[in-house]
Amino acid sequence: MKKFALTAAALTALAASPLAAMESITEADTDGNGTYSLEELQAAFPDLTEETFATIDANADGEADLAEVKAAEEADLLATAG
Repeated sequence: MKKFALTAAALTALAASPLAAMESITEADTDGNGTYSLEELQAAFPDLTEETFATIDANADGEADLAEVKAAEEADLLATAG
């Protein structure tokens, strides 16, 4: 039973990490336009470079929309500081 509890706790912690990051993502849209500039994403992900942002910005419009950000998260392109 103890092993099950530890496994469940570990899985919960792993599942919570992307959720916590995505909550900061929604808050990162400081101008409220529904997309994220390099500067807005760097506030949530300080290690984000211009080159990585260009990769995230799949349609090259200079802004990342939520779908692009979610795809970047799934591809492990975004890392929180720490």
